[in-house]
Order: sequence, then structure tokens, then C-alpha cells
Amino acid sequence: MSVKQKILLCTEDARALLLAGITIVLIVIIALSAPSFKFPVPVYKWKNTEDLIHTVAFFGNLSVVFFITFAFFILYLLFLFTSGIAVKKNIFGFLVLFLFAILSQIVAGNKTVSLYGLEYVVFALLFGLALNYFFKLPSWIKEAAQSEFFIKTGLVLLGCSVLFKDILKAGLPGMLQALLVVLVVWFFAFWLSKKLNLDDEYAVILSSAVSICGVSAAIVAAGAINGDKKKLSYISALVLIVAIPMLVIQPYLIRYFEIPEAVGGAWLGGTLDTTASVTAASELVGNEALQVGVIVKFSQNVLIGLAAFFITSWWVLRAKEGETGNGKPSYSLLWQRFPKFVLGFIAASLIFSFVLSVERVQQTGAILSVFRTTWFALAFVSIGIETDLKTLIQSHGGRPAVTFIIAQLFNILWTLLIAWLLFGGILFSSLQS
Repeated sequence: MSVKQKILLCTEDARALLLAGITIVLIVIIALSAPSFKFPVPVYKWKNTEDLIHTVAFFGNLSVVFFITFAFFILYLLFLFTSGIAVKKNIFGFLVLFLFAILSQIVAGNKTVSLYGLEYVVFALLFGLALNYFFKLPSWIKEAAQSEFFIKTGLVLLGCSVLFKDILKAGLPGMLQALLVVLVVWFFAFWLSKKLNLDDEYAVILSSAVSICGVSAAIVAAGAINGDKKKLSYISALVLIVAIPMLVIQPYLIRYFEIPEAVGGAWLGGTLDTTASVTAASELVGNEALQVGVIVKFSQNVLIGLAAFFITSWWVLRAKEGETGNGKPSYSLLWQRFPKFVLGFIAASLIFSFVLSVERVQQTGAILSVFRTTWFALAFVSIGIETDLKTLIQSHGGRPAVTFIIAQLFNILWTLLIAWLLFGGILFSSLQS
């Protein structure tokens, strides 16, 4: 067997680990070699047209965008080489996808858009859907839409931002709330999904999105079980749509009913999906709400890694009757089916939590976030191209949407109760005594 044949036998997980690993290693080496070096990152935030022209479209910023584009160009070439896919056609298709991935981040960077909690993934998905519905796309664009690979590579990089030191920041009440909310809401959402006759893939992705941290958790869950990308896009759309009224109504309710700031912040941190949305909503309540809200959100984010491991293990071990000789999968079968990129995610989290210094983690955080976000943006543009959303919605009679809304309402009420017990001086006072 030739070297080239061995290279081409690499699995998609192996290629995701390879590209993410190269990215992490090179960035860490630069950081260790030049501790004072500040990695240039593209700026996508803007308030008005003048700001867009003089900040985002500024030559210096475009130079950084070009460098990121070149880096992804090289990484995608490596992906094509190790997968045996034709380079000439696919590389041009990838550049088209990359253009819309960048545009999605620019649109989401608008101040007004971000106030409503609309993230880049919704615009990436919309761009992909628009391309799919309004244009007859050539095969070289469709073949470049490697959504599963993009998701897996982004997830390995996501591990760099899941730091165990955030557990210490959260403290006892923060971690208790994270565990009680995630576990109870996840199992309730899963039970409800099965009651409403959703399949296991829908149930796992939906439950993870509602209970942990929205789109990021949905991506992790879908990757962990190798779930249907179309279902991921549907759940992600639901997350973003439902989050908009929550972002407006919850701070209003906190002020109207004079809920203590600490309780309100914990409630927002446990129900809103991203740190950015928690920050925006908590600032409307007060400084104490902001501090508690962000800490609680950090504590829930830490659980992504544990959730990925347990969901993957459960998914692999739940052998269907007759699937193996004795009805139980062996350890070799478990290893064979276990998504290897999850191990990369965990390894990255452990390295950035316990091996690298705080200074190096902070130095590399922004540039790694740029790479991670761009991989996810590429994934959602690709999912939009691959998805017939109308058929998907009709095929399930709207049950996923009903399930999600009911589960989210349960999440809101349950989290408020837990936040009151832990941050309202009731249960936590007794724990201190």
C-alpha cells in the first residue's frame, strides 16, 4: 500500500483532528515564542454605514481578513489532499462558501442586529438556503459544502474555550444551578420529544439545545451522534427565533416584579443561549445581575464537554436488538463508533485548562475564536445549501417546534425556581451554615 493510499484512508474525524490540531499547534507555538505578540483578528462589529466603511472595510482590517482567507485556503487544500477529492473544482466552491461565511459574520456584527441576539449562524444558514432556493447551483459548489467536516473541525477548536477554571469562578451555587438545570431540563425535553413521537436524533439535539447553551450545544450533540444536518439546521433556527422575545421579555419581567438582581442574573445566565446575549440582557438589569449572569453562563458552558462525552457514549452503547451477537456492543465496537473528534475536543479543553498558562490562553483566545467561528459559519452555509427546510418541517408536522417551545417554557420556569433557591438566600444560606 502506497503512502498516498494510506493518506486517503484517513477518516473525516481524523482529517478534522489534523486540521484543528495544526491550527492549535501553530498558534500556540507562536504564542510561546513571542509572549508579547498580539494576534491580529478581523473586526466585524459596526454601528452604521460610516462605521462599516471606515472600520470593517478599512484596508488594515481587510488585510487581516485576507490572511484568514489564505489560512483557510491552505487548510482546505490539505483536507482535499487527504480525502482524495478533486482539488480544482472544489477549491473554487469553497471560496464561494467562505465569502458567505464572512458576510454572515459582518451582518451579525451590526450593533442593532446583535442587540436582538441574532448570531452569525442564522445569517449563514439564510445565505445557504437562499443560494439553494434561488439559484441552480453547480456541482462544484455543492461538493464543496462539507458541513459535517466543518462542524467537527470547529468543535475541536471549541474545546480550547471550554476551561475548567470557569468552574471555580461559578462557585458552589453556580455549579449546582448548572447541574440541576441541565440534567432536569435535558431529560424533560428528551421525554417530551419521545412523547410527541420525535426520533432519537431530534430528541438529543433538541434536548441539548434547550438545556445547555443553544446552538453551540446543538452543534456538539449533532456532531457527537453524527446526526442529520437538516435537523440541526431546524433546531438552530428554532433556538434563534425563540431567543429574541426572551432577550426582551425576561429583563422586563425582572424589573417589573422587582426580582433581586442576583436571582435575575442567574435566571438570565441559565436560560439565554450565549454569553453575549446574557451580557446584553443582564446589563438592562444591573451590575450584580451582569456578574452573576456571566458566571452562571460560564458554568453551563463548561458542561458542553461532559455532555459531548456522555451523549456520545450513550449513543454508541445503545445497541439495537440484533445489532450485535449478544445484544451488547463490545469495547472494540464502542471505540470503532466513538467519534474521535470528541476526544480532540476534550484534549483541547484539558490542555488549555491545565497545561498552558493563563497568559497564553488569553493571548491565543481571540484568534482561535476567529477560526472556530469561521468553521461554524462555513458549516451553516453548507447546511443551508443541503437543506430543503420546507420538506423537513412538513414531514414532522411542526412537532419539533411545539416540543422546543414547551421545553423552553419549562426551562424558563425551572431555572427561575433554582435561581431563587440558590441566589435568593434560601438554599445557599443553609449550605453555608
